[in-house]
Amino acid sequence: MEFVSPEILALLIGIAVLAGLVDAIAGGGGLLALPALLWAGVPPLQALATNKLQGSFGTATAALHHARRGVIDPRRMLTQVAWTFAGAVAGTLAVQHLVAAWLHALVPVLLILFAVYFLFSPRIGDEDAQERISPRLFGLLVGFGVGFYDGFFGPGTGTFFAAGFVLLLGWNLKRATAGTKLLNFTSNIASLLFFAAAGQVVWSIGLGMGLGQVIGAWIGSHLVLRHGSALIRPLLVTVSILISLRLLFG
Repeated sequence: MEFVSPEILALLIGIAVLAGLVDAIAGGGGLLALPALLWAGVPPLQALATNKLQGSFGTATAALHHARRGVIDPRRMLTQVAWTFAGAVAGTLAVQHLVAAWLHALVPVLLILFAVYFLFSPRIGDEDAQERISPRLFGLLVGFGVGFYDGFFGPGTGTFFAAGFVLLLGWNLKRATAGTKLLNFTSNIASLLFFAAAGQVVWSIGLGMGLGQVIGAWIGSHLVLRHGSALIRPLLVTVSILISLRLLFG
């Protein structure tokens, strides 16, 4: 499949704008983009691949914006980026040989637990807390682990990255959201390389939606910097619960 009608493409781009905005704030933009691709008639495997392409534009835009504003320094996160890339590659290879059915039961439970934590924990806010592990160990445990999960399965990746930054590195929610975008972009690119090599990406759709993602992510990242945890916290809880419900009943 290479083409859809101009009307359908315009609708997909509009959905990508909204998905990019949501993803820049709390993650979970795939909840909008992936079903839209399937609705447009894109076969499931190609929809997954094309979703990685269009999502990469949004995460890259948000990460770049946060880096320019000094919220994160990508040079100090190179170890985490490298481990995330390696994990995503391993997960993308593993999913071709392993069955992911057990994740359908485990992931919703974890997301709901994180949603409760984000809702009630006094550690969640606009101030950094105490670091519990070193950034290098974080790269190995969270970067590789969540990267593997994103390549293998995917839903809720942003929540898992954000929870790791807050719980283990003590980052405030604004900074954690910025770091999440960089690592999520990394895992997206790693998976995208394999999908592209296999010829599964629908470029005409993915690049168009990528433009929408850039617009939405630019708006969303500005809102994050302006409103901080007051905006991120409730939306992160909402998105985590919606992903859980989709996995349980979708």
